Amino acid sequence: MFYGSVEGTGYEAIDPSFNACLIGHARVERLWTGARWSEGPAWFAAGRYLVWSDIPNDRMLRWDGCDGNVSVFRNPSMNSNGNTVDRQGRLITCEHRGRRVTRTEHDGSVTVLADNYQGKRLNSPNDAVVKSDGSIWFTDPPYGILIDYEGGRADSEVGVNHVYRIDGQTGALAVVADDFDKPNGLAFSTDEKLLYVADTGASHDSDAPKHIRVFEVGADGRSLGTSRVFADCTAGLFDGFRLDTDGRIWTSAGDGVHCYTPDGALIGKIRIPELVANVCFGGQHLNRLFICGTTSLYSVFLAVKGVSPV
Repeated sequence: MFYGSVEGTGYEAIDPSFNACLIGHARVERLWTGARWSEGPAWFAAGRYLVWSDIPNDRMLRWDGCDGNVSVFRNPSMNSNGNTVDRQGRLITCEHRGRRVTRTEHDGSVTVLADNYQGKRLNSPNDAVVKSDGSIWFTDPPYGILIDYEGGRADSEVGVNHVYRIDGQTGALAVVADDFDKPNGLAFSTDEKLLYVADTGASHDSDAPKHIRVFEVGADGRSLGTSRVFADCTAGLFDGFRLDTDGRIWTSAGDGVHCYTPDGALIGKIRIPELVANVCFGGQHLNRLFICGTTSLYSVFLAVKGVSPV
């Protein structure tokens, strides 16, 4: 286990306001290394541990916040990708190889929440977020079926890459956005009036999107209205991201973590010496940002707090 400043890490304040988000003497820590592609961190406050995915190694890992130990949480994991926690403290997982979204119950059993749309198998669910009404919103790009590295090569049955909503009461699956190239990370604003969704179409086409779009959530809380481009990525691609309580977005990028104000201004970066796929807030006060680099798990204490998932 390594604590202290890590070579290749640091802060870059593009706007002076970013400095107020930082603790001057706090440095990026590498908590663990040994993955092939780290993704989907989720913080479990009751147990003081973090779960995340190592997609190509077909496993989920667990970092213990009490003693710093890392162990295998689930193997095989169906090439799990994004994870989150629902309002009852249960694990929600997007599975590439399973081509489904699942929930791990308190007794350890696994419930399938969605695996098809109108009788056709989903592509490879990527990332998910839970709304206060219990609904689960997730993205379904084809990354897990394009090659055998992060899932299993297969043809798309639905033939499209949508954003979906699972109703919290009925379990019904509905399309909420159908005009994405490759929808990826997503998160609600603090008041849930906006939904941010990354599009990583540029991963396979340099002319395709590499931005985050922001949608107005309908008055019914179940649909999406007009959208606009919130921010274009200036280094690599956006993937997963989370918000702090002031509405700033902390998003993964090719050179680390980028921080944006609610109006879309890039104010600073946390430099990480490898591609970053996803982040989440955790720790006792939700002021610790956990960062999934390609091979490693990093963290840094901040002067801001993340939005509580419950």
